[in-house]
Amino acid sequence: QIHLVQSGGGSVQVGQSLKLSCKATATTTISMAWFRHTPEKGREGVAAISVLGATRYADSVKGRFTISKDNANNTLYLQLNDVRPEDTGMYYCTASIYSGLPPFNPDWGSWYWGQGTQVTVSS
Repeated sequence: QIHLVQSGGGSVQVGQSLKLSCKATATTTISMAWFRHTPEKGREGVAAISVLGATRYADSVKGRFTISKDNANNTLYLQLNDVRPEDTGMYYCTASIYSGLPPFNPDWGSWYWGQGTQVTVSS
């Protein structure tokens, strides 16, 4: 069983930065990821990290977003830099007992989901 509690999010202007956090409670090592939901694209993968720290990013956020994990505190982060209006959406933290780099598939049956946090980027 994995429990996720998200924090961060809010409203920022184009070009600014924001950091999201996700505290995980788990009895084993976990891989994690960030998804976001928008009316236009539905739920899409943003960034993922394996147990050993391998990472994957959506093309739309490469070079601007950074996923990281504090293993001592089992906390996942997403640093959003140079944000754009299209980054607006509900951001979800996910976790799995799968140790490898998890897929950007929101329907993957191994995911546990956080409660979501809204990010709004205005110009």
